[in-house]
Amino acid sequence: MRKIFGFGEIIPDYDVPVLNEREVRAAAGILFFFALVSFMNSWLMGNFRLTRIFVIAFLIDFTIRIFINPRFSPSMILGRLAVRKQQPEWVGAPQKRFAWAVGWTLAVLMFYLIVLNSVIGPINLIVCATCLTLMFFESAFGICLACKVYNLFFMQKAQHCPGGVCAVFTPHASQKVGAGEMAIVVIFIAVIGFITQALFPPVAPLAAPAVPSPATDGQCTPPDWAVAMGHAEMWKLHNNCK
Repeated sequence: MRKIFGFGEIIPDYDVPVLNEREVRAAAGILFFFALVSFMNSWLMGNFRLTRIFVIAFLIDFTIRIFINPRFSPSMILGRLAVRKQQPEWVGAPQKRFAWAVGWTLAVLMFYLIVLNSVIGPINLIVCATCLTLMFFESAFGICLACKVYNLFFMQKAQHCPGGVCAVFTPHASQKVGAGEMAIVVIFIAVIGFITQALFPPVAPLAAPAVPSPATDGQCTPPDWAVAMGHAEMWKLHNNCK
């Protein structure tokens, strides 16, 4: 039973259970990809089928992570497979469990809203955007945003954080970003904007073909899903009805 149920690995020289941060980031990247695809499919096409499927898969995956063992989470298995030849980077498991509990709570909320009740509205957008933000920061930067509030709820502070951010750390001179370097970024963006305007000026849209009047045949009447998600005007624009 101990081999099946558990949370984190017991590694010598670490006083708390730990997880391999490389696996965690890889798993977050996998989930972020599918979450983004399903979200954009719902937002642009009005088809929530992929979103419902992803919410169910996400909820099952995180339930296994938290209540059984992260080793048996499908996304963690795929992440482990992807980084199997890389040196492990051990990070504290307690704060990860808290962060994943936040993700699990959001998944339960989405399951109730969109799977059980087919609710379409701003709350879905807020929850989805929150999940995407959390997974993006985890996979792209190795920053666990939910872990940062862990210390507010637990007396035992987070330990063994990615990049050593839990410990007192003095950045090396090469890691510091000064005003001159920020100026380079600003100038770069300005130059790209100038080139875009000079070489690729906005093209006047072609005259839209005559569209039958909505009053005659209803071809420019937005479908119910577009109205439900506040997408009616954009639907008209995409269908040359404006």
